[in-house]
Amino acid sequence: MTEIHENQERKEKVILIGVSTREDEDVEASLCELAELADTAGAEVLGQVIQNREAIHPGTYIGKGKIEEVRALAEELGADGVICDDELTPAQLRGLEERLELKVMDRTLVILDIFAKHASTSEGKLQVEMAQLSYRLARLSGLGKSLSRLGGGIGTRGPGEKKLETDRRLIRSRMARLRRELSAMQLHRDTARKQRLERAVPVAAIVGYTNAGKSTLLNALTGADILAQDQLFATLDPTTRRMELSSGQELLLTDTVGFIRKLPHHLVEAFQSTLEEARYADFILHVVDSASPQIDAQMETVYETLAELGVTGKPVITLFNKQDLAGDRELPKDLHASHSLRISAATGEGLPELRGLLERMIQESRVLVERVYPYAQAGDIARVRRYGQIVEEEYREDGIYIRAWLPRGASNV
Repeated sequence: MTEIHENQERKEKVILIGVSTREDEDVEASLCELAELADTAGAEVLGQVIQNREAIHPGTYIGKGKIEEVRALAEELGADGVICDDELTPAQLRGLEERLELKVMDRTLVILDIFAKHASTSEGKLQVEMAQLSYRLARLSGLGKSLSRLGGGIGTRGPGEKKLETDRRLIRSRMARLRRELSAMQLHRDTARKQRLERAVPVAAIVGYTNAGKSTLLNALTGADILAQDQLFATLDPTTRRMELSSGQELLLTDTVGFIRKLPHHLVEAFQSTLEEARYADFILHVVDSASPQIDAQMETVYETLAELGVTGKPVITLFNKQDLAGDRELPKDLHASHSLRISAATGEGLPELRGLLERMIQESRVLVERVYPYAQAGDIARVRRYGQIVEEEYREDGIYIRAWLPRGASNV
């Protein structure tokens, strides 16, 4: 009987390395998150090493003494490689690998690998490939040894081994083609967004730290069937679903990719078109994991990323999610938020209050319109029903009198 497990990808065994350069820097928490990332990417974490330094070593990330400590630990535990908690320069990557004689990866490479694993749409796959090629182009001379080994593992998903063997000219050529394809998709996205604006249907963007429960919330509010797992970056591709409030008003909810500390700039650049959905939204729903011990740092990361994307000056509803896990824990005050609610997307706690709040905020953003529509234009009233809320309707000799609340952008309907 032929064995079928020969091609099964072997789980890499790794040691995590972090460098602390400030007293207020919580490197241990960052390494805990890195361990989750490594697990999501398919690696087994055997241990971790932290070095306190005034600055990260420019040539090897950590100092000579720590390198020897890592070498000994790797030999003792049987590790295949190491993952550094910061993005390494080509010199650091090459220098550390030469001294450790192990596969060397960094936080950015692991996140890119997870994105390649979870991208499901054509646009998502192209965006991930663009980010990977941008990362690899800058490190072409330093990545050859650590990423050209056979057997797969972290960093080999997506474009594949052939891309690693090409020269800079071929990679740039491929990136140029990707940009053209993404530009065409961006045009389609802009057209869809323009249609939404013309219809004046309010849009709420769901943002938050990765694994805060954004997809679970979208499913709970709209009845969607989006993948929702207790895992970092379980869902990657943005999703928009329609939600109907008790008044009959429609609201579009857009789920965006989760944020994370030290989010690679390659990803921010590649995913600019999808991340900027939040920039065009009327409201921001900021989902927070109330049970996370790093709640303050995660909230700060979200607002820093939103500012980087130019998402400012919008009404923010902060949703302290996972109350079924957090219990009566004291929560921080969000000074950026217009409103805050305690909810559990999994159990439904607080969702009726959220629906009521959205209803009120939409109402506050509307104007009261009174108009008589000639009977020949009676079809226009259907648009009024779609865009707004009719409070009075009367059939008169000269036409149909309508008194309705409409979004400011649709008051000329």
